[in-house]
Amino acid sequence: MIHFSLQKKLHAAKGFLTLDVSCEIREGDFISLYGPSGAGKTSLLRMLAGLMQPDSGFIKMNDEIWFDSEKKIKVNPQQRLVGFVFQDYALFPNMNVEENISYASAKNDSKKNIELLEITGLSGLRDKKIQTLSGGQQQRVALARAIARKPKLLLLDEPLSAIDNEMRAQLQNTLLTIHSQYNVTSIIVSHNINEIIKLTSKTIHIKNGRLVEYQSPAKIFCNKSEDSSALKCIFLFSEKTGNDYHISVLTGNQVITVNCNEEEAKDLRNGDEIEVSFKGAKVFLRKL
Repeated sequence: MIHFSLQKKLHAAKGFLTLDVSCEIREGDFISLYGPSGAGKTSLLRMLAGLMQPDSGFIKMNDEIWFDSEKKIKVNPQQRLVGFVFQDYALFPNMNVEENISYASAKNDSKKNIELLEITGLSGLRDKKIQTLSGGQQQRVALARAIARKPKLLLLDEPLSAIDNEMRAQLQNTLLTIHSQYNVTSIIVSHNINEIIKLTSKTIHIKNGRLVEYQSPAKIFCNKSEDSSALKCIFLFSEKTGNDYHISVLTGNQVITVNCNEEEAKDLRNGDEIEVSFKGAKVFLRKL
């Protein structure tokens, strides 16, 4: 289990923001971090990884204390066994695929590296330089490199936001395989509701630096009124991938993406009011 309570004064777009979040996450869980831009999600990941120092609080991973401001304990990032997948990949351009993965492996475990290349579909690209790869391929390298450290905690900062929807769906499946096979505790930042529902069992919802809710995605993404289990949104645009449609909608001040079929998407026009409802991992749309 990872248990943390962290406080940090941050400089946000609208001035200073005090991040103050406390949570307990069970070992082996896959958790999502959701909230508006500037709410403190990435800063929270960076503090867990040891890349940013909190003003106060603590981080405890099982029986290990990674940070405690009162006891003046601060374990450096290399000793925390955290895998971090950044939004911009952060790969070494002078190394090939296999070298990027091997660099992160403390004992240069060649058997483990080969296994990671196979799981992430990179076996045929092991000798390729990073700059020759597509965005989706680079993200696979970043995932494999993060797992090569044999982490206790895998942190994912919007890792799939910069790739197309077809590749995004493939990488979601890769993430589920990695999470299950290596039994790692995972936390992902995402604004994609379908992605959150597909990948994670619970969502930490943050607004203005504070934890608003910590429960299942289905409960968070439904209106709280007794008469409705749906989210009222404004339709923005749609994108077709194969037989599926991915639509972007505005709810409050947030743009989210959901999947739908052709029948649901064909009559939607920019500015239409729609209702998005959730049942398990399925999403349903209704034009208002």
